[in-house]
Amino acid sequence: MFLSAGQTSDYIGARALLSQVPQTGALLADRGYDADWFRNAPRDLGISPYIPSRLSRTVQIPHNAVLYRLRHKIENMFARLKDWRRVATWYDRCPILFLSECARAATLIYWS
Repeated sequence: MFLSAGQTSDYIGARALLSQVPQTGALLADRGYDADWFRNAPRDLGISPYIPSRLSRTVQIPHNAVLYRLRHKIENMFARLKDWRRVATWYDRCPILFLSECARAATLIYWS
């Protein structure tokens, strides 16, 4: 997990975390991450990116729609995590406590 300032672009966090991505077969991301550098970086690690093309891209890049639909499980987990009032209010206090509370909440969400 990576904590950044509240209004920081997601590209900043993605660039910082790319070197720590575990060896896996696929990387799922939404249209917001459709950039050539972001598509090429996982390929260098042997990971296939499944990112839909932005509507403004002149040449649309195909992606695996069936695999991409599984991304909703991650989105649902973060939506449930945001429901935890304690997690939402601890962000400004201490990053270590916030991350530990996120881990606890994610564990409880997983088992419920």
